[in-house]
Amino acid sequence: MTVVSAERDTARQEMPDRLRGDVRLLGEMLGTVLAESGGDDLLADVERLRRAVIGARDGSVTGDEITDLIASWPLERAKQVARAFTVYFHLVNLAEEHNRIRSLRERDDADNPPPESLAAAVRSIREDEGEQRLGELVAGMEFHPVLTAHPTEARRRAVSTAILRVSEQLERFNSSHPGSSEAAESRRRLTEQVDLLWRTSQLRYTKLDPLDEVRTAMSAFDETIFQVIPEVYRTLDAALDPEGTGLRPTMAKPFVRYGSWIGGDRDGNPFVTHEVTREAISIQSEHVLRALENTCERVGRTLTLYGNLTPPSEALRHALDSAQAGHPRLVSEILTRSPNEPHRQFLMFATERLRATRERNADLAYSGPEAFLADLRMVQDSLAQAGATRQAYGELQHLIWQAETFGFHLAELEIRQHSAVHAQALQEVRAGGELSERTQEVLATLRVIAWIQERFGVDACRRYIVSFTRSADDIAAVYELARHALPEGQAPVLDVIPLFETGADLAASPTVLGGMLELPEMQQRLKDTGRRMEVMLGYSDSAKDVGPVSATLRLYDAQAELTRWAGANDVKLTLFHGRGGALGRGGGPANRAVLAQAPGSVAGRFKVTEQGEVIFARYGQPAIAQRHIEQVGHAVLMASTHTVQEHTAAAADRFRDTADRIAAAAHEAYRHLIDSDAFAEWFSRISPLEELGELRLGSRPSRRSAARGLDDLRAIPWVFAWSQTRINLPGWYGLGTGLAAVNDLEELGRAYAEWPLFASLLDNAEMSLAKTDRAIAERYLALGGRPDLTELVLDEYDRTRELVLKVTGHERLLENRRVLSRAVDLRNPYVDALSHLQLRALEALRSETAEELSETNRSHLERLLLLSVSGVAAGLQNTG
Repeated sequence: MTVVSAERDTARQEMPDRLRGDVRLLGEMLGTVLAESGGDDLLADVERLRRAVIGARDGSVTGDEITDLIASWPLERAKQVARAFTVYFHLVNLAEEHNRIRSLRERDDADNPPPESLAAAVRSIREDEGEQRLGELVAGMEFHPVLTAHPTEARRRAVSTAILRVSEQLERFNSSHPGSSEAAESRRRLTEQVDLLWRTSQLRYTKLDPLDEVRTAMSAFDETIFQVIPEVYRTLDAALDPEGTGLRPTMAKPFVRYGSWIGGDRDGNPFVTHEVTREAISIQSEHVLRALENTCERVGRTLTLYGNLTPPSEALRHALDSAQAGHPRLVSEILTRSPNEPHRQFLMFATERLRATRERNADLAYSGPEAFLADLRMVQDSLAQAGATRQAYGELQHLIWQAETFGFHLAELEIRQHSAVHAQALQEVRAGGELSERTQEVLATLRVIAWIQERFGVDACRRYIVSFTRSADDIAAVYELARHALPEGQAPVLDVIPLFETGADLAASPTVLGGMLELPEMQQRLKDTGRRMEVMLGYSDSAKDVGPVSATLRLYDAQAELTRWAGANDVKLTLFHGRGGALGRGGGPANRAVLAQAPGSVAGRFKVTEQGEVIFARYGQPAIAQRHIEQVGHAVLMASTHTVQEHTAAAADRFRDTADRIAAAAHEAYRHLIDSDAFAEWFSRISPLEELGELRLGSRPSRRSAARGLDDLRAIPWVFAWSQTRINLPGWYGLGTGLAAVNDLEELGRAYAEWPLFASLLDNAEMSLAKTDRAIAERYLALGGRPDLTELVLDEYDRTRELVLKVTGHERLLENRRVLSRAVDLRNPYVDALSHLQLRALEALRSETAEELSETNRSHLERLLLLSVSGVAAGLQNTG
C-alpha cells in the first residue's frame, strides 16, 4: 500500500462518526437521484471513475487508464459525470459545515472558553496585563470587514439556495427520532432537495451585473449577519462580567462595522456607474430598515409591562404625548391596542416611524439612526428607572447594538477608482473643453456621494480608495475633482485612502503619506477625526508582482514602517488589508493573519476585505459566523497586548536577516519563471485562464485593459487558474529556493517556532502544497509544449515540499492540522476525477486540430470544461 493510500485510510478512520454518517447518507441519496435521473448506467459510470481515481492514489490504476475511461464516454456523459462529482462536493461541504457547527456547540463551555474566543482573550489579558489594560483594549477594539463582489462564488445563487434547503432538511433529519414517522418524512424531503440540487444548472447562463452582486450579499446579511452581531457583543459582555450581563448597562461596545465595495468598486469595472452606486446604497438601506423594523416590532410586542407596575419615566411620558399631538390617529390606534403599556406603545410607534423611513414618508420618518437610537435609549432608561433591568438590558439592548452597528445604511459603501482615471479626468477638467464620458462619470460619482451623505449620513459613504497610488498628487486629484463636481461648500466629506499594491509602491508608502499631510483637505480631516488616517495594502497584486515570499516580507516591512511613521507624526493609523480568499492572494485564517502583523500595527484595529466565496464560507451559518467574528476579535485583542507585541518584535529582530536571505532568493526564482520568454502565452495554454470569463463569476472583467500580458491580468483569475491546474503555484513558488539559500535547518526551525509571520508563511504554503497533485499538474504543464518551464515548476515544487516538511518537522503535509488534513486527503481523489474530466476538454481545445472541431463539439467541450472548473473550485473550496 502506498503512503498516499495509507494516509487516506487513516483519514477515513479518524472521521467523526456523525460526519461519516452524514456523508454516507447524502452520498447514497445522490446515487439514488443519479439512477432515477440518468439510469443505472450513469451511476455505474460515476462509480467506475470514483474507484479508478482512488485506485490511482494507491498505484493500482494508472493515469492512462483513467484517461481511456473518460475518453470512452460521449461528451454528454462526461458532462453528467462532472456534474455528479460537483454536486457531491457541495453535499460534502455541507456535511462538514454541519459537523463544524456540532463541534462548536460541544466546545461551548462558560467555565473553559474555547481557544481563540473573545472569552479566552478576556481571561488571558485580565490575568497577564490587568483589569485596566483589559478595559482599554476592549474600549478601543475595532473590526471592520469590507465585503467585496470579486471573485464572487463559482457557484450560482440558485445552487447556493438549493444547498441551503438541503442543509435545513439535513438538520431536521438529524434532530428527528430514528425510526419515527418524522424521520421517514425528513428523509423523503431531504432526498427531494438533493434531487433538486442535481437538477439545478451548475453554470450561469447570463452574466451578473453589479446589482445582482449587491442582492447576493444582502442574503448573508438577512440570514446571518444581522442576527449574529448582538450575540457576539453579548458573549463579550458576559466574558467581562458573567453575573451582571443583562442586568446592568453593557460593558461591551459595538466593535464591528461593516463596509462594502459591492456597487462602489469601479476600478476596471465599467458596469459600476454612479446610478449603480446610488441604487446599491438604496438596496442596503431597504434591507437594514426592514430588519430593524421587524425587530423593533418583535421587541415592542413583548414589552407588555403594565404601567402601574413599571411606570414610564417622565421623558417617555413626554415623548408619548408629543407623538400623540403630532400623529393623533396613529398613536390612538396604538394606545387602544396596548392600553396602559407605555413602553410597548412607544416601541410600536418607533416601528411605524421605521416603516415610514423605509417608505420615505417624511412626515413620520426618522431623520437618521441617531434619532432612532435616542428613542431606544430613552425606553431603556425608563425601564431601568422602573426597576425592570432585565427588560432594559436584554432583547432591547440587542436591538440597540444592531442599530449602532448597521445604522440606516447597513454597511459603509466605499468607492474605489484607479489613479490613472483621476489623472485623465483632472487634465480634462483643467483644460476646460468637452469632457469625456469617463470623466463625466467620475464627477457624477462624486455628486452621488454627496447625495448619499445628505440622505443617509456622512458615515454611509465617505471613503474613497485610490488604487495604484504613486504620490500625494493622486490623493489631491480626488479632492480637486470633488470641488469641480459640486458648487463651493457642497462637496462631500471625503476620506481619500491610498492603496499601495506593488512592491515598489509599498516601499514608497511613507513618502506618499508625508506628502498627504501637506494637503489642506487632509489637514482638515485629521483635525475633524482626532488625527485618524487609513491606508490600504494590496496583497493580491503585490504577490503577483514579486511572488508570495517577497510579498509577505514587503507587506510586513510596509506595516512596520507605516506604524513608525504614524507614531512620529501623531497619526492614529488604521491599516486596511486587501486580502483575498485564496492563499496566493493573502488568504488563510484571518485570526492567524492578525497575529502575524508587525508589532504595533494592529493597535486594536483591523480592517480587511472579505471576498466572494469567503463571505458565504464565513457568514453562511450563524454559528460559524459568530466563531469567525470572535476569532478575529480575539486576535485583535491579543495582537494589541504588550506581551504579544514584545514577543513578535524580538522574533522579528532575531530572524530578520534569515528572512531577507529567503526573500531575495525566492524573488529571484519567481521572477526568473514569470519573466521567461512567452510566459503569458504558456500560462494561457496550460490552464483554463481564457475560459474563466465564461463562468460569469462576477460583473468585473478579468483584465484591466484589452492587453494580453500578465501585468494587466487581475490577481483573481491568476490564482484561480493556477488552482485549477492543481499546482497552486501562487501560494508557494520560490519558497523552496529561498529556504535552500539559508541552508540551516536548525535556524529555520527556530524561526518557525518563534516568529508568527514566518510560521504563517510556511503553514499557508503547506496548505497550498497539500492541495497540489504533482502527477495531474504534469499533464496540465505538458499542454504548454515548454519542457524548460515544466522542469522549473516541478523542480521548485519538489524542493519546496521537501524543505517545508524538514523545517516544520512534519512527516507529512498538514500533520499538525488533522481536521484540515483529513478533509484534503478524503477530497483529493474526487478532485482528481474532475481534473481528468477537465483535461479531456482542455487537451481537445488546445490541440493543433482544435480549429476543426464542429460547433456542437466545441460547445460541449467548453461546457464540460466550465462544469469541471466549478467542481474543482467546490472540491478545493476556493476560487481566487
